[in-house]
Amino acid sequence: MARVRVAVLISGRGSNMAALIEAARDPGFPAEIALVLSNVPDAGGLAIAQAAGIKTGVVDHKAYGKDRGAFEQALNAEFAKHAIELVCLAGFMRLLTPWFVGQWHERMLNIHPALLPSFKGLDTHKRALETGVKLHGATVHFVVPEMDSGPIIVQGAVAVDDDDTEASLGARVIQVEHCIYPLALRLVAEGRVTVENGRCRIANAVLPQAPYIVPDRIP
Repeated sequence: MARVRVAVLISGRGSNMAALIEAARDPGFPAEIALVLSNVPDAGGLAIAQAAGIKTGVVDHKAYGKDRGAFEQALNAEFAKHAIELVCLAGFMRLLTPWFVGQWHERMLNIHPALLPSFKGLDTHKRALETGVKLHGATVHFVVPEMDSGPIIVQGAVAVDDDDTEASLGARVIQVEHCIYPLALRLVAEGRVTVENGRCRIANAVLPQAPYIVPDRIP
């Protein structure tokens, strides 16, 4: 069976992109990373993708000034050229218009470094520490016009330690990101995810057998 063709959009180092590329090396993975596009010409992730033998391109948003529509039309033209079927945002630092999101309805995924709907936007680790939450993590969701608000596909959590810093917490969360993004892409590419009333339903999902309680014991 032909694998689903995926484009990854990046703006920087592309660590989640690299995790997707690594997962797709397995011939049994249901998706292939067919294209990596960046809006930043010198994004570090482009070299990683090129080293993996993946086609890359640049659509520099600055070349389009304030014309977001023209920029997004250029992105779509690249997708059409490469017969893209799914899009994964991986550190893509541009807000997308409702028109563009609509073109990729339930076919565009994003990863966010927090347990949505908490801590939408930026500085998620700092805000989690300031709030005093005991669990933090990452979320893969379908993209909708409202930022960080789409149906949740997969989440992963880590415990927050009392002596955590933004750096130490972020280091554990990004490990979670690298696990859950390939999982989410696999589920979507296999056709196992359906959206009902704004919630993702996953066919044949296996749930954890025990609750995640922090702290999990008292001496």
